[in-house]
Amino acid sequence: MARHIKKAAVIGSGIMGSGIAAHLANIGIPVLLLDIVPKDAQDEAVSGTTAVLERKKARNALAEGAVKQLHKQKPAPLARKENADLIEPGNLEDDLHRLEEADWIIEVVVENLEVKKKVFAQVEEYRKPGSLVTSNTSGISIEAMAEGRSEDFQRHFLGTHFFNPPRYLKLLEVIPTKHTDADVVQFMKRFGEDVLGKGVVLAKDTPNFIANRIGTFGLLVTVQEMLKGGYSVGEVDSVTGPALGRPKSATFRTLDVVGLDTFMHVAKNVYDQVDGAEQQVFDPPSFMKKMVEENRLGSKSGRGFYEKRRGEKGSEIYQLNYETFEYEPKTKLKAASVQQSKQAKSKKEALQILAYADDRAGTLVWNVLKKTLLYSAEKTYETAESIRDVDLAMKWGFGWEMGPFETWDALGVEKAAARMKKEGDILPDWVETMLEKGFTHFYQGFGEYYHDGAYVKAPVNEKVINLKSVKKSEGVIMKNAGASLIDIGDDVAVLEFTSPNNSIGLDVMQMINKSITEVETNYRGLVINNQGKNFCVGANLMMLLMEAQDMNFPEIDLVVRQFQQSMAAIRYSEKPVVTAPFQMTLGGGTEVSLPSAGLQASMETYMGLVETGVGLIPGGGGNKELYLRHVERIPEGMDVDLMKAANLTFETIAMAQVSTSAHEAQKLGFIRPQDHISINDDHLLHDAKQQVLHLDAQGYRAPKRSRIPVVGERGYAAMLLGAKTMKFGGMVSDHDLKIAEKLAFVLAGGRVPYKTEVDEQYLLDLEREAFLSLIGEPKTQQRMQHMLSKGKPLRN
Repeated sequence: MARHIKKAAVIGSGIMGSGIAAHLANIGIPVLLLDIVPKDAQDEAVSGTTAVLERKKARNALAEGAVKQLHKQKPAPLARKENADLIEPGNLEDDLHRLEEADWIIEVVVENLEVKKKVFAQVEEYRKPGSLVTSNTSGISIEAMAEGRSEDFQRHFLGTHFFNPPRYLKLLEVIPTKHTDADVVQFMKRFGEDVLGKGVVLAKDTPNFIANRIGTFGLLVTVQEMLKGGYSVGEVDSVTGPALGRPKSATFRTLDVVGLDTFMHVAKNVYDQVDGAEQQVFDPPSFMKKMVEENRLGSKSGRGFYEKRRGEKGSEIYQLNYETFEYEPKTKLKAASVQQSKQAKSKKEALQILAYADDRAGTLVWNVLKKTLLYSAEKTYETAESIRDVDLAMKWGFGWEMGPFETWDALGVEKAAARMKKEGDILPDWVETMLEKGFTHFYQGFGEYYHDGAYVKAPVNEKVINLKSVKKSEGVIMKNAGASLIDIGDDVAVLEFTSPNNSIGLDVMQMINKSITEVETNYRGLVINNQGKNFCVGANLMMLLMEAQDMNFPEIDLVVRQFQQSMAAIRYSEKPVVTAPFQMTLGGGTEVSLPSAGLQASMETYMGLVETGVGLIPGGGGNKELYLRHVERIPEGMDVDLMKAANLTFETIAMAQVSTSAHEAQKLGFIRPQDHISINDDHLLHDAKQQVLHLDAQGYRAPKRSRIPVVGERGYAAMLLGAKTMKFGGMVSDHDLKIAEKLAFVLAGGRVPYKTEVDEQYLLDLEREAFLSLIGEPKTQQRMQHMLSKGKPLRN
């Protein structure tokens, strides 16, 4: 049967419950958020409209408070603050009957089996037949929760374990019971991927499921190795983060972010359900228990394994000495292998250097990896269906760059296994059998993994287009040092930036122009996308600074002209160009996006014309394009308020405003109402391709060049007045004011009367002149140098 989630109910308004409600609201699903009635609000009924409303507010206080808190939390659970309007607070006494409105009911109450079973008894009384009911437990048995419930309830009941924060962490573990209908499981998997934007892994009903089981084990064995080897907290973190393909938060910063009390609860959940040597690992050392007693929980309490202090050099990070319980300056592990790994040509080589080194770093890394890999292999078929599911769970849930089995492949399966056995460790039977049969890798080729005596192909998801795989199988149409043009099928090509940080230089501009020409001749349309960490962080700042310091302004002028021409090629392409931005889309990255026929943005797209932060203004037509977008937002037939459009554009660029999501990018004018947003990053390229095909099928025609109405001298004076007011108020520097003057002049169209219609090239010439003027300023060059060396803006 066709199933739709039109409305959801979340029971429990704590951090996770409200976070799940916010994520549902972000994707447009109305949510009823319920919690218990506070003790001080459990009074008798009252009469009178005002009294009734006040009583209801008091009885909904927990859920009401949770919704308000969503606006204060960081990172922000809401993609835009207005999304909170889709969350309706209520309580579990007055509003239980409203569960019949929900197509999906999610329980997120305290991690106590009896409490959960009591909640589900109440849910069953009011839910409509066929509605889905799930638990967000992090490890309590799903089977046990469903005991005693009706057949219809059990058939529609399963676990859905979100990871915190729900908006940002990709993993969703779906845990069916033996009673759950197969079509319900498949629906939740598909819904989780397509609508919730998650990476869904089917997990077995075992303690802490997959990711928390292995992740918690890995963190605890790291602590054990720290104590055993006498390493400091900082030393451990310096080699258990990116060096191992793990997040920058490494081990102890991760625990501080998660909260030590939360982590200890997760560990205890496994401890209570296992025995023997495994149980000993899940019993945290006494110093961690003491930390909880002393409220050293991490970020939530202000101190944990680390403490931030104000010093002479600003904020400084101190590490906990777990023997004295004092905080001391943070240290890093110094060893020859650490330095050698930084010079490695690949992450695989760096990992091997560290893991097989005969020094303090090598000893720590090997012992941590060895135990984690063996445990992952031992628990794979207990917790999951395949090694692939385990790897995906660790990458999506804990931010690992490589899952356990991908890591083992990187180390060399045979080499690592031989060393393990030499050190007295026992390989799990299935790994031993695999090696005996001559299989020396867990993965081979693209999408094949070892399973039950053979390599099997991973399930193919048509919505996931892997550019590396496409390039290997189909080849590229053309490429240079900065970009590649790739055929992704159905007569659609994708332009992939491959320069460092996907920055825009002459090579990228050249490929843009060549790609447009090729697509206009042989393809239905073009997607601009890549699958790096960020879409594009802007122009090649180092190149521009070097030319400016050499006083080579004719060369800079040429570069800016070529950039403007490349952006014009995108705008006026005879075939539709759809840009698919994601993550950091700054400066030139936004300028590439604005002239496109369509945008297919990831939900997590952080767009902004941030050039003022380095003392410049946009030089690739971004000023004009953003201004035009604000003008075009005025409904047809209404008198266009040019001054409002100019002011909005001026404020956004002068303040270097960056969206906190694709929804915020819509508010700032970077994304138009007719553009689209992809919830699942893995589907972004597919969705952009579909938009190209749709535009082509609709008979796409390139926009015609037309004259642009500007605000002229009147608007220039108004914008400049606003900037000077901020200067008088001490909010901006003299150089900020100079940049604002240049920007205002460009947006106003120079010294012309209000509503004068000017040629597009005229505005581009004004923009280029202003850019060249500013890049020659010593203070601008200081800002550029500071950004390149420090990674943050300089206010001078």
